[in-house]
Amino acid sequence: METRAGEAPRAKRLIGLDLARAWAWLGMLLVNFRVAMGVAEDAQAPRWLQWGFDALSGRAAALFVVLAGMGLALATRGMDGAERWAWIWRRSLFLAAVGLLNLLVFPPDIIHYYALYFLVGAGVLALPRRSWPALALLVMGLSTLWMLTHDYGAGWDWSRMEYVGLGSAAGFVRHLLFNGWHPVLPWCAFLIWGLWLQGLALQRVSTACWLVAGGAAVAALAGVVSRAGRAAWPDWVGFLGVDPLPPVPLYMLSAGGSATAAVGMALLLGRLGGRVWGWLLPAGRMTLTLYLAHILIGMGVLEALGWLDPARRAGLPEVLLAALGFALVALLLAWLWMRRVPQGPLEWVMRRLTRPPRPPGPGA
Repeated sequence: METRAGEAPRAKRLIGLDLARAWAWLGMLLVNFRVAMGVAEDAQAPRWLQWGFDALSGRAAALFVVLAGMGLALATRGMDGAERWAWIWRRSLFLAAVGLLNLLVFPPDIIHYYALYFLVGAGVLALPRRSWPALALLVMGLSTLWMLTHDYGAGWDWSRMEYVGLGSAAGFVRHLLFNGWHPVLPWCAFLIWGLWLQGLALQRVSTACWLVAGGAAVAALAGVVSRAGRAAWPDWVGFLGVDPLPPVPLYMLSAGGSATAAVGMALLLGRLGGRVWGWLLPAGRMTLTLYLAHILIGMGVLEALGWLDPARRAGLPEVLLAALGFALVALLLAWLWMRRVPQGPLEWVMRRLTRPPRPPGPGA
C-alpha cells in the first residue's frame, strides 16, 4: 500500500479498540465527576454503587494509557527511526500544551503526562520488542525504589486531596515524574504494555480470549495478595494496596490486568460489528475531544448548577446521574459529528498541526 512520507501503512481498523476507548472515556467521566463533586465515601449509597466507583478509580485511566500505547505502536508502524521520533515529538508538544492548559482547570488532568509517556514510548520502540515487558517491570521497580527512599506524600494535602506543591519547579517535576496523579514512574509502564499488546494477533478470537483470561487472573491474584499481605503485615499497608495512590506494584498489576482483560473483552464484543456498537464507536474515535469536553463543559455546567459546591454534600447517586446525563448528550453529539467528519474536532486540529510536512513536488 502506498503512503506519504512519514505515514504508517494503513491497517484494518479494529472496532474492538474503539469500543475499549469508549469504555475508558466513560469510566474516566464517572471517576472525574466524582473527584470534582468531592464524593469520597458515601455510606448512604448502595454497596454495589460504591464498589463500582471504587473499582473504576485508577483503572479507567490505566485502560486509557494502555490503549494509547497500542495506538502509538499502530500509528508509527512502518516509520523509520527519524520519522518516528519527529512524529512523536510533534504529538508530545501538542499534548503538553493542551494538558498544561487543562491542568489550570482540572488538577488531576492526565493529558500533560501523555507528552512524556509518548517520549518514553519513542525510546522503547527503538528497542527489541522482546525487551518491552521487562522494561515495564523495571519502571515499576524504579518507582517502588523512589517511594521507599523518598516522602511520597511531599506536596500533597491529603485532607483535601489536592497537590499543593505545583508552584515550585521542584514540586512540578516531582508531581510529573514521581508522585502526581498519574506520574511517569510508574504509569508509563501501562503505555509500554500497550505497545507490546499491539504486536499480538488481535484479530484472532483466541488472542482476545487469552487477554481476557490472563488479565483477569493477574488482577484477581493481585487483589488476593493485597488482602492477605495487609492482614499479615499491617505496617506495610501502604505498599500492599491496589488503589491508585500510591501506585505500588500490586496496583499496577491489578490495573494492568483489568485493562488487558477489558481490551480482550472489547475485541470479542467488537466482532458483533458496527451495527451493534455504532452508537458508541464515535466516542471511541474522539476521546481527546470528549475528555476535555467533560472537564470544560460538563464540569462547567455542574459548577453553574451549584453541584460542585463542597457545602452541598453530594452523593454517589448524584455523581452517577450527572455523568450519565453528560454521557448521553456527548454520545449523541459525537454520533452526529462523525456522520460528517471522520475525526473529532480536537483530533482534527492535532492531526493538522502535527502531521509531517509534505515532500516537495517535482521541480521544487
